[in-house]
Amino acid sequence: MLIGIDLGTTNSLAAYFTQDGPKIIPNRLGEPLTPSVVSVDEEGTVYVGETAKERRALYPDTVAAAFKRSMGSDREYQLGKHRFRAEELSSFVLRALKEDAEAFLGQEVTEAVISVPAYFDDKRRKATKRAGELAGLKVERIISEPTAAAIAYGLYERKKNTRFLVFDLGGGTFDVSILELFENILEVRAVAGDNYLGGEDFTQTLLKLFLKKCGLKPEELSNRDEVRLYNEAERAKRRFNDEAQVELRSFVGTEENRREVSATVTCREYEKECEPLLEKIKSPVKRSLSDARLKLSDIDVVVLIGGATRLQIVRDFLIKLFRKFPDTNINPDEAVALGAAVQAAMKERRSEVREVILTDVCSFTLGTDVVVDVGGIKEPGHFCPIIERNTVIPASRTERFYTAHDQQGRINIRVLQGESRFADNNLFLGELELEVPKGPAGKECVDVTYTYDINSILEVEATVVSTGESKKVIIKGADNQMTDEQIAARMEELAYLKIQPRDREENKLVLLKAERVYEELLGEDRRMLEYQIQRFEDALKSGDRDRIRQEREALREKLDEIW
Repeated sequence: MLIGIDLGTTNSLAAYFTQDGPKIIPNRLGEPLTPSVVSVDEEGTVYVGETAKERRALYPDTVAAAFKRSMGSDREYQLGKHRFRAEELSSFVLRALKEDAEAFLGQEVTEAVISVPAYFDDKRRKATKRAGELAGLKVERIISEPTAAAIAYGLYERKKNTRFLVFDLGGGTFDVSILELFENILEVRAVAGDNYLGGEDFTQTLLKLFLKKCGLKPEELSNRDEVRLYNEAERAKRRFNDEAQVELRSFVGTEENRREVSATVTCREYEKECEPLLEKIKSPVKRSLSDARLKLSDIDVVVLIGGATRLQIVRDFLIKLFRKFPDTNINPDEAVALGAAVQAAMKERRSEVREVILTDVCSFTLGTDVVVDVGGIKEPGHFCPIIERNTVIPASRTERFYTAHDQQGRINIRVLQGESRFADNNLFLGELELEVPKGPAGKECVDVTYTYDINSILEVEATVVSTGESKKVIIKGADNQMTDEQIAARMEELAYLKIQPRDREENKLVLLKAERVYEELLGEDRRMLEYQIQRFEDALKSGDRDRIRQEREALREKLDEIW
């Protein structure tokens, strides 16, 4: 039996396909949503969902939540005397969903289509698949959440060509995807997002406002206090949909020294505190439209998914942003799971489902590191894009690279994923090395071909042009087994904007902005900006104040021109 699963930051759920369409599978409590919360007691018993959530108030040191945000990282969660990685905790949630599905359906569930945020990178997708395998599931496919939602909304059944934007604001992650329907082809045009923005952040914002009004400092609170206050903030946040102001009330302190704290917060106060979060939404929307080469007026339908889109302040903000009312016909909490179930039915070639061709894109740029001539000095560690983000896959691209030094006998190709122009800031995926005939710098060259397919398999082939010697490495992605050695080779989270120290504050500011904008751009604009950045950095190294001022203004003008 093959089912669809939405493995969420706050809640998870499963669905299956019937003759009447996709249906949500209720959990053991009869509820559609299973909180993505795990707890382990002293005896080693694992609790998942509402039970674990309840234990959080009593035994906060034995409970983990929102661990999806750490998928693919080295972070470990301490639950009592036990330590777990995020994918291990996720496997407990998946196992609970599997058991509930088997009990409901009356048959064994062995396979699943699992959804992930569109903006999940290679290591996060691999960690998700590993979690499924640890839960005893064969993961038939990893599907992007916005694509699953688009399928659930039936957008692939629309009669005319349609461009639509799927806005996915969940508990811990945010995605915006632009898709286009043409006949029976559903094509992802562009994806963008923020893996650290979601409903949890809107709750934390209200909690901080509550603490401020009560005169409390976070460091004064015990773990239990934090859980109580967080839960109160979560409940109050939802009441803002119907009330102009809400009262938050809770207890802090030990049993012997407990006191009640309360405060009233107006919707306007809360909305003002949330302005930085709402502003963070704009950048991925702008990036996705830019990458898709579209304007807001080109979008026919805006679809909202993810529980955080229920917040009225979010919906009001989106109506102003998109200048149209979004489509909310399907429960935003259930859309992704329903779409994953439809995708599962497509894989089974169920007769009830109309066949549709789904195309996807590379969420992040794939490239390698190179040596760049900066003001006559050869500077290593720069990132050269080969397959840029939001390229429709499958895709194959070839770039030619030359030796950088005299008498160089080897060329090392490091395979990287990310958007920073500095190699070390991007995710290391693998490498290969070739021997080349020694000679003057620039004489020998290597053709490097990256081929990325729909199953997230990246094939890198390098050929020495003069000798014909060739080497190849295959880097398996989301739908493939991953070894312990590959896990160990993964780098830490992408580290953006690692800017070298600069003496002048204004120089720091313009460089930071330039680096940020560089990561938003593609193609010729990206290359032009990189050239301007290098001129400015070269001026900084010279120490010539007039030249620094001149190049700084030139860089600012370029930023104003292209951004």
